[in-house]
Amino acid sequence: NLSNEMDRVKKENDNMQIELRHLRGEDITSLNYKELMALEEALENGLTGVREKQSEFMKMMRTNERMMEEENKRLNYELYQKEMAAMGDSVREMDNGYNQRMRDFNSQMPFAFRVQPI
Repeated sequence: NLSNEMDRVKKENDNMQIELRHLRGEDITSLNYKELMALEEALENGLTGVREKQSEFMKMMRTNERMMEEENKRLNYELYQKEMAAMGDSVREMDNGYNQRMRDFNSQMPFAFRVQPI
């Protein structure tokens, strides 16, 4: 019983090896017209499936590319806003520092040398 099962599996494996060689285009000279037509149909069906999968993959890649471009634009804009805010803070700090130094300088300057409004 086990021996019969092993023989069956071995024969099935051999047949699958032959079929695989045929699908690769090897050892096809022994095939008749009907077998060649079946092989061609199997290859065409396989090719159609591969092309569909490839098309689906390319569509997904384009979608991902667009999403990444949008995310990149959003992040660049966010970075720009933060840089502008930081620059604004720096300008205010510089301005405040300048005004403080001017006040300190004015208080050290003798009264007579200060510019008086007319």
